[in-house]
Amino acid sequence: MSLSLVLACLWAIAANVLAMIPSRDNHWRRAYVLIAAGVPILGFVTYQNGPWWGLAVLIAGMSILRWPVIYLGRWLAHKR
Repeated sequence: MSLSLVLACLWAIAANVLAMIPSRDNHWRRAYVLIAAGVPILGFVTYQNGPWWGLAVLIAGMSILRWPVIYLGRWLAHKR
Protein backbone atom coordinates (compact mmCIF):
# COMPACT_ATOMS: atom_id res chain seq x y z
CA MET A 1 0.00 0.00 0.00
CA SER A 2 1.37 3.39 -0.94
CA LEU A 3 2.14 6.15 1.53
CA SER A 4 -0.71 8.30 0.24
CA LEU A 5 -3.31 5.58 0.86
CA VAL A 6 -1.92 5.01 4.35
CA LEU A 7 -2.27 8.75 5.04
CA ALA A 8 -5.84 8.68 3.70
CA CYS A 9 -6.69 5.76 6.00
CA LEU A 10 -5.14 7.57 8.97
CA TRP A 11 -7.16 10.67 8.05
CA ALA A 12 -10.36 8.58 8.03
CA ILE A 13 -9.53 7.05 11.42
CA ALA A 14 -8.76 10.49 12.86
CA ALA A 15 -12.04 11.85 11.48
CA ASN A 16 -14.00 9.05 13.13
CA VAL A 17 -12.21 9.47 16.45
CA LEU A 18 -12.81 13.24 16.38
CA ALA A 19 -16.48 12.65 15.64
CA MET A 20 -16.82 10.59 18.83
CA ILE A 21 -15.57 13.42 21.06
CA PRO A 22 -18.30 15.84 22.22
CA SER A 23 -18.14 19.37 20.81
CA ARG A 24 -19.81 22.69 21.58
CA ASP A 25 -19.84 23.92 17.97
CA ASN A 26 -21.27 20.73 16.37
CA HIS A 27 -17.77 19.68 15.18
CA TRP A 28 -17.43 22.51 12.63
CA ARG A 29 -13.98 23.58 13.79
CA ARG A 30 -12.78 19.99 13.48
CA ALA A 31 -14.40 19.72 10.07
CA TYR A 32 -12.44 22.76 8.86
CA VAL A 33 -9.19 21.19 10.10
CA LEU A 34 -10.06 17.87 8.46
CA ILE A 35 -10.85 19.59 5.17
CA ALA A 36 -7.59 21.55 5.30
CA ALA A 37 -5.64 18.34 5.94
CA GLY A 38 -7.68 16.21 3.55
CA VAL A 39 -7.31 18.28 0.39
CA PRO A 40 -3.50 17.82 0.14
CA ILE A 41 -3.88 14.13 0.98
CA LEU A 42 -6.48 13.80 -1.79
CA GLY A 43 -4.10 15.43 -4.24
CA PHE A 44 -1.28 13.14 -3.10
CA VAL A 45 -3.48 10.05 -3.54
CA THR A 46 -4.50 11.17 -7.01
CA TYR A 47 -0.88 11.91 -7.96
CA GLN A 48 0.47 8.57 -6.69
CA ASN A 49 -2.37 6.20 -7.54
CA GLY A 50 -4.32 7.79 -10.35
CA PRO A 51 -7.70 9.48 -10.76
CA TRP A 52 -9.85 6.45 -9.91
CA TRP A 53 -8.28 6.06 -6.47
CA GLY A 54 -8.48 9.83 -6.04
CA LEU A 55 -12.18 9.68 -6.84
CA ALA A 56 -12.66 6.83 -4.37
CA VAL A 57 -10.91 8.78 -1.60
CA LEU A 58 -12.94 11.89 -2.48
CA ILE A 59 -16.20 9.95 -2.17
CA ALA A 60 -15.04 8.43 1.13
CA GLY A 61 -14.13 11.87 2.48
CA MET A 62 -17.45 13.30 1.34
CA SER A 63 -19.30 10.52 3.15
CA ILE A 64 -17.41 11.30 6.36
CA LEU A 65 -17.81 15.08 6.06
CA ARG A 66 -21.31 15.02 4.57
CA TRP A 67 -22.74 18.10 6.33
CA PRO A 68 -20.27 20.57 4.81
CA VAL A 69 -21.10 19.06 1.41
CA ILE A 70 -24.84 19.35 2.07
CA TYR A 71 -24.52 22.98 3.16
CA LEU A 72 -22.38 23.75 0.12
CA GLY A 73 -25.05 22.26 -2.13
CA ARG A 74 -27.76 24.29 -0.41
CA TRP A 75 -25.70 27.47 -0.71
CA LEU A 76 -25.06 26.86 -4.40
CA ALA A 77 -28.75 26.16 -5.03
CA HIS A 78 -29.67 29.36 -3.20
CA LYS A 79 -27.25 31.37 -5.37
CA ARG A 80 -29.17 30.54 -8.58
